[in-house]
Amino acid sequence: MSHPAAPPAEAGGGAPPRSNAVVAVLAFAGIVVSLMQTLVIPIVPELPKLLDAPASDTAWAVTATLLAAAVATPVMGRLGDMYGKRRLLLVSVVLLVTGSVVCALSDALVPMIVGRALQGLASGVIPLGISIMRDELPAERLGSATALMSASLGIGGALGLPAAALIADNFDWHVLFWTSAGLGVVALGCVLLFVPESKVRTGGRFDLVGGAGMAAGLVCLLLGISKGADWGWTSGTTLGLFVAAVVILPAWGWWELRTEQPLVDLRTTARRQVLVTNLASIAVGFAMFAMSLVIPQLLQLPTQTGYGLGKSMLVAGLCMAPSGLVMMATAPVSAAISRAKGPKVTLMIGVLIVAAGYGLNIVLMSEVWHFILVACVIGAGVGFGYGSMPALIMGAVPASETAAANSLNTLMRSLGTSTASAVAGVILAQMTTNLGGYALPSENAFKVVLAVGAGAALLAFVVASFIPRQGTAVAGEPATAEKSAEPARASAK
Repeated sequence: MSHPAAPPAEAGGGAPPRSNAVVAVLAFAGIVVSLMQTLVIPIVPELPKLLDAPASDTAWAVTATLLAAAVATPVMGRLGDMYGKRRLLLVSVVLLVTGSVVCALSDALVPMIVGRALQGLASGVIPLGISIMRDELPAERLGSATALMSASLGIGGALGLPAAALIADNFDWHVLFWTSAGLGVVALGCVLLFVPESKVRTGGRFDLVGGAGMAAGLVCLLLGISKGADWGWTSGTTLGLFVAAVVILPAWGWWELRTEQPLVDLRTTARRQVLVTNLASIAVGFAMFAMSLVIPQLLQLPTQTGYGLGKSMLVAGLCMAPSGLVMMATAPVSAAISRAKGPKVTLMIGVLIVAAGYGLNIVLMSEVWHFILVACVIGAGVGFGYGSMPALIMGAVPASETAAANSLNTLMRSLGTSTASAVAGVILAQMTTNLGGYALPSENAFKVVLAVGAGAALLAFVVASFIPRQGTAVAGEPATAEKSAEPARASAK
C-alpha cells in the first residue's frame, strides 16, 4: 500500500531535516559515484600489461561498469520506493566501496571486472538522492537541490578525469581504487549521519520476472551498442544481441502492463510529460558525451598531425575540469529559470547552449583555451538540461514512484551516452589519416562528431518542444492533482 507524502517536518515526526547538510551529502555521494565513469580512463591503455590479458578482454573493465549500471539503476529505484530510499542508497554506496576494494586488491582480469561491475551497481545513488530530496526538503529548496544532484552525473565525470590522471601519473595504479574506496566510506558515513529515511513508500512485492526481463533486454542492447565496433556491426554476435533485445524488451513490456506490481509502471511512463522528457534525455545524453570523446583526444594527439595539441592526459583532464564546476554553478540558475518559466523552457535553453558549444568547437580547435571555453559552454548547457529533468519527471509522477521514475530517466541518459560512444567510434575509425604508419582519426572526423553532437542537441530541443505546458508547475503538484483526479475520471466512465 502506498503511504501519502508528508511534508518534511511531519514525515519525521519532529523538526525538518538540516536541508543544507542533506543537499551537500547527497550531491557529494552523487559526484563520488559518477567518478567511476572516468576512474580507469588514464590506465586503459596500460591494462593489458597490468592485468596480463589481451586488450579485447581488458575492455570489459569499462563495459562491465556500463552494463551493471544499466541494470542496477531501475532496480534500485524501484526497491527504494518499496523499502526505503536511504536504505537502498546505503546499499549502493556499500557496493561501490566493496567494488573499489576488490579492484584495489586485484592484479588479474577477473577480479578487476567483478570489482568494476560492483562499482557500476552503485549507479542508483543519483536517482535515489533526487527522490530523498523530494521527500525531505522544503519546497523552496527542492528545485536547486535536485538540479545540483542531477548535474552531479556530469560534475563527477569532468572532475574525475584530471584527478585520476594525476594519481595514475604519480602513484601505483591501485591507489586509484583505494582513493575511490576512501571517498565511498566518507559518503557512507555522511549519509548515516545526516540523511533521514523517507516515510514515503509503496510497499508490495518486487517484480522478479520484470527485473530479469529488463536486465536481459538492456544487457543485450547495450552490449551490442558498446561492443559492436569491436565485434563488427554485421557479425552474428552483434546482430544476435540486437535481435534478442528486440524480442525481449517488448515481451518485458507486455509483462509489465499485466502484472499488478510492475518494476516500471509503463502507464505512468507513457504519460506525455514523462515519455517526451525521457526521449529528450536520450538525445541530451548523446550530446553531452560527444564532448568527452572529442576534446581529450584532440588535446592529446601529436602536433605532427597539424590539429593535435600533443598534451598529456593530465592536461586534457584539467581542460575538462572547469565544465564540471560550471555545471555546479548553473544548478541554482537552472532552478530559478524553472521556477519562473518552467523546466521545459530550462531544458530547451540548455540544449541550445550545448548545440552552440559544439558549433563553436568546430571553428575553435587550435588552442588549449579554445577547448576550455567550449567545455565550459557545453557544461553550462548540460547543467541546465540535467537540472530541469528531475523537475519534469517529478511533476508528472506521484511521490511514491519518484525513485523508479528518476531511475528510468537516468537510464535514458546512459542509453544516449552509450550510443554516442558507438557512433563516434564508428566515425573516428572510418575517417582516418596516416601518421608514421599509424591510422589516426582525421580532423574532419572530429568535426563530423562535433556536428553530430550539435545535431543531437537540436533534436533534443525539438523533442522537448512537445512536453506539455503543465510541466511548468512545481514538481510534485501535477502528479498529485492527476492522481487524485484518476478516480473521478474512472467513475465518470
